[in-house]
Amino acid sequence: MTDFAADRLLLFGATGDLSRRKLLPSLCALSADGLLPENLAIIGTARSDLDDAGFRDMAREALEEFLPAERRGSMASFLNRLSYQPLDASTLDGFDALAAKVAEAGESESDGGIAIFLSTAPSLFGPTIAGLEHAGLTGDRVRMCLEKPLGTDLASSAQINDAVAAAFPEDRIFRIDHYLGKETVQNLLALRFANILFEPIWNSNVIEHVQITVAETVGLEGRTFYDEAGALRDMVQNHMLQLLALVAMEPPTSFDATAVRDEKVKVLRALRPALANETVTGQYRAGAVNGSAVPGYDEELGSASDTETFTAIKAHVDNWRWKGVPFYLRTGKRLPERVTEILVQFRCVPHSIFEGAHAAGSGGLHPNKLLIGIQPEENITLSLMAKVPGLDEDGVRLREVPLEIAMPDAFAEGQRRIAYERLLLDLIKGDQTLFVRRDEVEAQWEWVDAIRAEWEANALTPKTYTAGSWGPNAAIALTERDGVSWHE
Repeated sequence: MTDFAADRLLLFGATGDLSRRKLLPSLCALSADGLLPENLAIIGTARSDLDDAGFRDMAREALEEFLPAERRGSMASFLNRLSYQPLDASTLDGFDALAAKVAEAGESESDGGIAIFLSTAPSLFGPTIAGLEHAGLTGDRVRMCLEKPLGTDLASSAQINDAVAAAFPEDRIFRIDHYLGKETVQNLLALRFANILFEPIWNSNVIEHVQITVAETVGLEGRTFYDEAGALRDMVQNHMLQLLALVAMEPPTSFDATAVRDEKVKVLRALRPALANETVTGQYRAGAVNGSAVPGYDEELGSASDTETFTAIKAHVDNWRWKGVPFYLRTGKRLPERVTEILVQFRCVPHSIFEGAHAAGSGGLHPNKLLIGIQPEENITLSLMAKVPGLDEDGVRLREVPLEIAMPDAFAEGQRRIAYERLLLDLIKGDQTLFVRRDEVEAQWEWVDAIRAEWEANALTPKTYTAGSWGPNAAIALTERDGVSWHE
């Protein structure tokens, strides 16, 4: 943790969609709960030609649309924290005026610093850093937060990171992956390392395979920039590999930014390069989602494209703990439901004493499984075999029963929060534990770039799938050839 709390938060891209939907509502909710430093000033900047009053009006409209009324508190007191300075970040002109606005907002007896949240197009990262340096906004009491995407491959990511590193040391760079701010993702660490029950069995001796699914019902919906990324870059490179790392990491020495991230990067470096026959790509065509007809990707885009909207991958972590355990990853748009979950499938018991028994409803003795729901429902379910009540005249009857923990119910006194609330608060305080380090980002890109090279070398193009289905049939075959079925 860096040694100062910020008394000014500078938001680049402050009039954009992310700011309106997530950043401003998160900050207002934190303010309503008394969690922001009392003297924290929030300065917005973007190309929009607004003054302070105009920005506050825009913020008020965003809060009324995206933040429940019961979470707004005294909205007026939050809006009073806000000020605004228009800026074209592609040129140095205007950065001096921005620096003056930031200095004015920090006029107090506080010895705080500045936290900068950069939510702009990656092409503006370099010019923005140059402008901040020019205006003296890169000093020892300034930290920088970067919103993805951080490049489109390892080379472009390194270029961005080099530009940022020229002005900020690593301990003052905060790279956001908003999945790490979700309560259930953080609970994954608590589940593993605060309970002696799981750690002794969290290895290849007891676990057969792991599935990670990130499914979306939405399509392109006007976001044509998605066509430059695709599912592999947009979801696998960051969110899914972070989830995999948290599942597979060794116990860190402490819940400390360096210790946690050291263990995650070891997992990412242990990923075996995926072969072409261990991956599937797909692109949705017209179909129906939640009972409503939706167009195909090519229709939404307005042209033909080879960009994948679905991918499934069989991954391997080549270390002692996970040798021989496949990690099946899948993500896609226009799938039947919006869900993010992790399934840990345990092995069958080595010898069943219930050979004459039968399972009620379906045959056989089922192996245990642990299902960790991340969104839309935050819950943990452990499936166990149990005896069905009765006299058992025809033999013992067994049934799979769930032990369920619905996290909102288990902690009724807790406040359900937007993921960005935790991350913005950590940025202001200077805690990097839930942020991504440069070597993590580059290890992720290295693995993803190798997959894209495999696709190119084998001339793989996306297979079509109907919107509202679970992707191409090849994704089912990817697991079923190993005797595994996707959890649905």
